[in-house]
Amino acid sequence: MGLSWKEKVFTALLAAAAVSGLTTLVLILVEATNVLLPAGTKFGMVFDAGSSHTSLFVYQWPADKENNTGVVSQALACQVEGPGISSYATDPTAAGESLRGCLEKALARIPEAQLRETPLFLGATAGMRLLSQKNSSQARDVFAAVSRVLGRTPVDFQGAELLAGRDEGAFGWITINYVLGMLVEYSSAGKWIRPPEGTLVGALDLGGASSQISFVPEGPVLDTSTQASFRLYGSTYSIYTHSHLCFGRDQVLLRLLAGLAQRSPAGPLRHPCYHSGYWATLAPGALYESPCVHSTAPRNLTQNLTVEGTGDPGACTEAIRELFNFSSCKGQVDCAFDGVYQPPVRGPFYAFSNFYYTFHFLNLTSRQPLGTANATIWEFCRRPWKLVENSYPGQERWLRDYCASGLYILTLLLEGYGFSEETWSNIEFRGQAGGTDIGWTLGYMLNLTGLIPAEAPAQWRAQSYGVWVAGVVFVVLTLSAILGAVAVQLLWPHD
Repeated sequence: MGLSWKEKVFTALLAAAAVSGLTTLVLILVEATNVLLPAGTKFGMVFDAGSSHTSLFVYQWPADKENNTGVVSQALACQVEGPGISSYATDPTAAGESLRGCLEKALARIPEAQLRETPLFLGATAGMRLLSQKNSSQARDVFAAVSRVLGRTPVDFQGAELLAGRDEGAFGWITINYVLGMLVEYSSAGKWIRPPEGTLVGALDLGGASSQISFVPEGPVLDTSTQASFRLYGSTYSIYTHSHLCFGRDQVLLRLLAGLAQRSPAGPLRHPCYHSGYWATLAPGALYESPCVHSTAPRNLTQNLTVEGTGDPGACTEAIRELFNFSSCKGQVDCAFDGVYQPPVRGPFYAFSNFYYTFHFLNLTSRQPLGTANATIWEFCRRPWKLVENSYPGQERWLRDYCASGLYILTLLLEGYGFSEETWSNIEFRGQAGGTDIGWTLGYMLNLTGLIPAEAPAQWRAQSYGVWVAGVVFVVLTLSAILGAVAVQLLWPHD
């Protein structure tokens, strides 16, 4: 006896479902290819605890890295309210509490699941170096208070410590060359590669308490204490770098004022770097608290000191030159000042931090010739104080000091570091490059990524779009055949 119509239709639907299902399986297994999913993102946090202020930076980079170094970008920058942590020597608890505002912003920027593996480091620079010299106990208390606050965060706190001057200079050099694309670049083939051989950029950093110079010299670095070497993106670099403590902007202004006060024991102090018509009274005791000031304090520190500006850039320059010991380098080719070894400067340089802030105020950041820069600063110094005040409303905090700062920068760069009228054009004054703040923190994070294990991109099996569409069609046909067979079995009346 043959099959009934119901049985024939039921059998045909089951056969169609089987063929369609088998076809779907073949498409999935045979046509699938392995693809690499995009790597995850890692984060890092660095506090730059400078002498005058503290900043927090959050950086991010793909977890798979390139030649054992992360391709790092800046994700967040936050300036901590208040002065640098060294200013809290008598109230160390407040130093730690001052960091909380920026800390909360940074923690909110990082996915919660990644907080535990995110490194956090606080590096203190010249301000804390000076406090450590002046009162090591107070410096330890400040570091302990800062560490208590940062150690209670849900991230991988790696310590709060003094950053050596050589490291500060070297990391600044790494930062500027990285953001300018000198260390790694994205090729047209869609890969990160080392750029063609070119001239690496030198770094000039002027902080509040120290100044750093870092560059690749013509020949070998003869004093190994001024040499820094590191490996980034598969290449090894060796540079000259030196940090001059007490030659930062704030300490120079303090030393300058103390030196002038020493020469004016009686009567008002006539300050050639302050504008004519400016006058103020100050407590002289504060001048002699810094380890950078070696002048003898007067016996009567309770009597206020009257300061009058004379607006004399020539006399101001002479007073600034007395802060250097240029005679210690006489007869030496590879020497900067104070007997410090330095090879001749070479190649282009980027000047940032207070180099940039001062010249930006003076409108001298457009690669003007040395003669123009010198004439602009002298003209500014000779302006009467009332005219200066009226011309720059709301900038009273640093206004009186731009004359001295500008002349100090000229003296430091030309007579200290050895730039000339010919090499002056090699210096570019910048605060940012490629949307990234220039300083030591990015260089530190780049160096640190070499110690953080990379993560291999995850693999996944995927099909091309056409195969995926065909697979969907056959899945629909399979389900339709199965549902049709069920319907025939349940709803078709018996023959």
